[in-house]
Amino acid sequence: MKMNLLCTPQGLVPLYDRDYDLKKKLKVGQTYVADVKVVRNLSFHNKFWALLNAAWSLLPERTSNGFRSLEGFRAYVIVAAGFYDVYFNPRLKEFVEVPKSISFEKMDEIEFSDLYDRSKDVIWGILGKYVSEEDFERCLINF
Repeated sequence: MKMNLLCTPQGLVPLYDRDYDLKKKLKVGQTYVADVKVVRNLSFHNKFWALLNAAWSLLPERTSNGFRSLEGFRAYVIVAAGFYDVYFNPRLKEFVEVPKSISFEKMDEIEFSDLYDRSKDVIWGILGKYVSEEDFERCLINF
């Protein structure tokens, strides 16, 4: 059972209704073991997606066609930022780079922050030829 808890002076308190419902299932007086982890910032996660969406919207058609989709673009950016695992593909008979998962369980706040910074550099390397930095920053505000 996983639930989000907020640490208050009175103790740990369920953060959302779903978490409160889970806590109600715990028996008073029963001993439990918990694995406490700091939850990654959801707003920062959304900021990463805003960065990708803004960049995708600014890509010229000839460039965006090379990626085929926003998902393909996301995968490219993550790999180009250096966040990938290498696997052997027996069908292709070669090693392939697979982007690391950005799920909350797979990537902590520090690693995600590094991914964001490096992704911004990768994206600027692509977009810098087509748009000004001011236009890019202005577009980010709209997402």
